[in-house]
Amino acid sequence: MTAFRTLDDAGPLQGKRVLLRVDLNVPMEGGRVTDATRIERIVPTINEIAGKGGRVVLLAHFGRPKGKPVATESLKPVVETLSRKLGRPVAFAEDCVGSAAADAVARLQDGDVALLENTRFHAGEEQNDRAFAEQLATNGDLYVNEAFSAAHRAHASTEGLAHLLPAYAGRLMQAELDALTKGLEAPTRPVIALVGGAKVSSKIDLLQNLVAKVDMLVIGGGMANTFLHAQGKAVGKSLCEKDLADTALRIVEAAKAAKCRIILPVDAVSASEFKANAAHETVPVDAVPETGMILDAGPASVAEINAAIDEAATLVWNGPLGAFELTPFDAATVATARHAAERTQAGKLVSVAGGGDTVAALNHAGVGETFSYVSTAGGAFLEWLEGKELPGVEALRAKG
Repeated sequence: MTAFRTLDDAGPLQGKRVLLRVDLNVPMEGGRVTDATRIERIVPTINEIAGKGGRVVLLAHFGRPKGKPVATESLKPVVETLSRKLGRPVAFAEDCVGSAAADAVARLQDGDVALLENTRFHAGEEQNDRAFAEQLATNGDLYVNEAFSAAHRAHASTEGLAHLLPAYAGRLMQAELDALTKGLEAPTRPVIALVGGAKVSSKIDLLQNLVAKVDMLVIGGGMANTFLHAQGKAVGKSLCEKDLADTALRIVEAAKAAKCRIILPVDAVSASEFKANAAHETVPVDAVPETGMILDAGPASVAEINAAIDEAATLVWNGPLGAFELTPFDAATVATARHAAERTQAGKLVSVAGGGDTVAALNHAGVGETFSYVSTAGGAFLEWLEGKELPGVEALRAKG
């Protein structure tokens, strides 16, 4: 990846103060970390910098304190878990700027790590205030961004700092950018995108961007019902945004113009109740009962999707194909995910997935570790899929 500056471009780190922006917005309960996944993912970069003699100064936000200190949104409770996962002590500063931060950084020796308090305790963070970014910059010799999940925000610690210090992508950010480049920016074709979820309204920008970039687009989940309705098919009591029928038809026309093949369900699993193990039947999509709700794609739809995946060299996945939280309405998502995983393991498919429900669905199918890359970035991943520039990423782009 030559488009972005990475740690490989940073030169010797011995004795350097490295401001490392990380994502520590982890689930907490009773003052304890309940899911350390985000911490575990940043460990390799922290240890690499420390191992090269760098003095690691961690910047992060937690919660939404709205520009002022809030005791319940302090990063201090994270220190114990962070230290344990790193296998090295982590100092803590009661502020991210001013004397508290300066003193903590001054005490660091080569290879030491310090965590500064929540950047969002200052209004200048979310305002991307230049003066606040300059205060942060006084504690570093270079800046490394490891928080792709916050890269869609132009904040002082995610974007402003990159213009004040030599700036680089951390290893996790680098892996994310590599995966996204392989997914849509410079993919091996043919490319298939699978987009599911409940509503078209939340993914209009996404669909419009994808039809211009991919060769095949699978539309599943509740949003497929809106497209079926737009084509004149009765969808019973299914979730359906009937007022967006014209929008759906415009997306279909845009796909035709771009020579992108849209794949919609041809059969559906219908039930009259939205609950696990509800009585259900599989019917063609033009034969959904008046009292029925489409809760999953049927086996014929899965066969068509999997055949399309077999044609593809690259898969981008966002959203489930049905109500995967409820058995047996997880069947289409699980079968398709496992087929994509098999193709990936066989070296025949590059598979990139992301978004909250997507991560949960792939883990439910037991293939979260098998895809080429699964992003946990949520909003940043979606905005990238929509074709939007991410300020925190653009600031790391190599010049010239």
